Amino acid sequence: MSGLLFDVPATPLVPIAGHDARFPVHRIFCVGRNYAAHAAEMGHEVDRETPFYFTKPASAIVHDGARIAYPPGTTNYHYEMEFVVAIGAPAFRIPVAEAMGAVFGYACGLDMTRRDLQQQAREKGRPWDLGKAFEESAPIGTITPAADFGAIADQAIRLNVDGAVRQEATLAELVWSVPELIAHLSGYYHLLPGDLIYTGTPAGVGAVTPGARLVGEIDGLASLSIEIGPEA
Repeated sequence: MSGLLFDVPATPLVPIAGHDARFPVHRIFCVGRNYAAHAAEMGHEVDRETPFYFTKPASAIVHDGARIAYPPGTTNYHYEMEFVVAIGAPAFRIPVAEAMGAVFGYACGLDMTRRDLQQQAREKGRPWDLGKAFEESAPIGTITPAADFGAIADQAIRLNVDGAVRQEATLAELVWSVPELIAHLSGYYHLLPGDLIYTGTPAGVGAVTPGARLVGEIDGLASLSIEIGPEA
């Protein structure tokens, strides 16, 4: 234990396509309402004045192929398919025109949500932590280096639940682009290698129950597959 009084959990490491090395996760930033159709299905209009965020702990990371427990305290457990940006260089107050220089790569991700707890908190004007920031709430696939993915354009993003398509859109539908998000976040945080940005979810979110199998896909990236197990 190297002189410590207790064992410290290891830093989560995400596989990188074509590399033996892995990406060590530092922080997870998540963008809210970044697809207009999803904002509408949740009863909101898109606000182009400024993006907004919530966070998840690095310990929420789950790898492709995992079987995750149905979380405690909820009866309305939702999936949200997302395009994930992995930061690979320091960025602080970086302009939009230079923001892509901070990107290491991209991955498929899921923002798993205790929707009932999120909605209860929102109605009371309280933080969303119980609804968003919990164990196994940030599944992620293998990271593809940015140079191997190419320019972000109209790549399809979709989620299948038990073989049926539930979410489908393109990255061109992002309200706030990746360089805009990086530039904005870097005005409030010193972004560092190891940070992840989950960039928002398309319309079609919904509930899952134990036994459900989720497969997320984004053109040009490794897919992400998880299964929902029994309640923890």
